[in-house]
Amino acid sequence: MSTAIAVTSADMALPAQDERTVPAVVLPDLDRRPLEETLDGVQALIDHHGHVVVVCSRAAPGGVARRLHTIRSLLESDRIALFRPDLPPLGLAVLARQLRQLASCDLGPGVLASAARLLTHYIHSGAVLGSVARLDHVPVGLKAHAKSWVPGSQFGVVAHPEPQLVRLDPGATLTGPDFGTWMLLAKGRLQSDWVGTTLAPAWHVQGLHEVPLPAESATWWGTGKLVEFCTYLPDLSVLYQLVASVRRGVCHWCGIDVIGDRCVFCSAVPPVHESPAPTGFG
Repeated sequence: MSTAIAVTSADMALPAQDERTVPAVVLPDLDRRPLEETLDGVQALIDHHGHVVVVCSRAAPGGVARRLHTIRSLLESDRIALFRPDLPPLGLAVLARQLRQLASCDLGPGVLASAARLLTHYIHSGAVLGSVARLDHVPVGLKAHAKSWVPGSQFGVVAHPEPQLVRLDPGATLTGPDFGTWMLLAKGRLQSDWVGTTLAPAWHVQGLHEVPLPAESATWWGTGKLVEFCTYLPDLSVLYQLVASVRRGVCHWCGIDVIGDRCVFCSAVPPVHESPAPTGFG
């Protein structure tokens, strides 16, 4: 069985990176479909795949996250992992695709799901924005807020792994990855070619591709006037080597192999063993 990698909207299922990338399972309209229907759908995934990893954006409607927790609770299943990192939507879609790449390898479900936390460290996500007035995922100073009201102002922002914000004046730069990456960009309602002509060469990206803008991006960034971008590691061999190099453990509760200090399926953490009280006479 291969672990299913699920996303909550079709635009979060990026085209396959290579011929081994498994298809994403799309769970659309979770907050609007009947509960019994969504329960049956997820149960069928568990029956077919054994384990399911659901990648969900923090910009998704609140009802989506509540429905996912309800499904997990009602099914009383420790075979569903919910992963909601604070990544912008395009970066999260890239992460989901990387998990789909790794799902074709000989990785157990616990290791595969745990790898999501590891791989986020190698994703650089940002955007060019026409306004930062409603941006709440990156600290915005008073000057930037004031300048965002000036017609024609544009800002370069990195939200992950470290927040950065600059006004796109001549010579403006953003710090990028210090390793070889590819870049995706997705255009909203902002006219700007700065990512392709300036940022991509400055970051020495090895490939640049354009994809449609995820529907949740405008909510995450606080404006529809944006160009979202993300750099990532595209090669399955590199991704696999990163995951395989991390020490594995066994979850003391559900017994699956994991990496890190928390099982992503049952949420158990390693037990704390207290030192025995000293004994003796005195």
